[in-house]
Amino acid sequence: MAARPLILGGDESAPLSNKMDLEIVSAIIRAHFDQKALAHIRIMNARSNAKGAITVITHPNATAEMAMQYRDMITTAARSVDTGVVDVEQNETWEMLKYHAIPLVRYMGKGTEGLQKIREEFKVVNEGRAMPTQVRWQANPRTIWERRQNGEIAVSLVVFVVKGSRLAQSLIKKGIKAAGVWYGVKVFTNAGPDSRCELCCGSGHIENNCGNKPKCGYCSGNHCTSDHK
Repeated sequence: MAARPLILGGDESAPLSNKMDLEIVSAIIRAHFDQKALAHIRIMNARSNAKGAITVITHPNATAEMAMQYRDMITTAARSVDTGVVDVEQNETWEMLKYHAIPLVRYMGKGTEGLQKIREEFKVVNEGRAMPTQVRWQANPRTIWERRQNGEIAVSLVVFVVKGSRLAQSLIKKGIKAAGVWYGVKVFTNAGPDSRCELCCGSGHIENNCGNKPKCGYCSGNHCTSDHK
């Protein structure tokens, strides 16, 4: 049989299960029971995707990360039905987050090396860890630069992407360090009716399309909330 991976946390929209997939599910469930594995971490279904990989649907109360602790058991059980199964992988999602209060004097303008500098600083301080990718300014760089030149802002937000909800939650909880400074991290969300702009504190939009002057959420002064002293 052709080699193919077995992916935990598969897509429910994949084609309906075939006989082989159902036999794999049965083998995994029986192995799960025999080893007295935790009852709430179990497999619900399995489906072959267009590339031949088997996507395994976990119980709604169990994440793929939780099921991965039974990786060897799952692999052995699946191979008892289909010897083409070579390994178990985790289907991780990409999470978009944002850094707060990134100082423009260090990362924007001539002689600063721009965002490449902060990428390298993250890499040095967090060696061995999965690093953010697709790092970019949340707003249009030209707009940010003009506001900085006009004295309206001294910091801005940077958007980035990480792989896996566990890493995302860890960064949100602890923040991330660069050049000795800890930066707060939040989930990045697109603008909606209930959105609140962190530049002017207005509703219905976010910083990247704000045309208003900065307004502090604490004192209503002419500066960003993040610059409040």
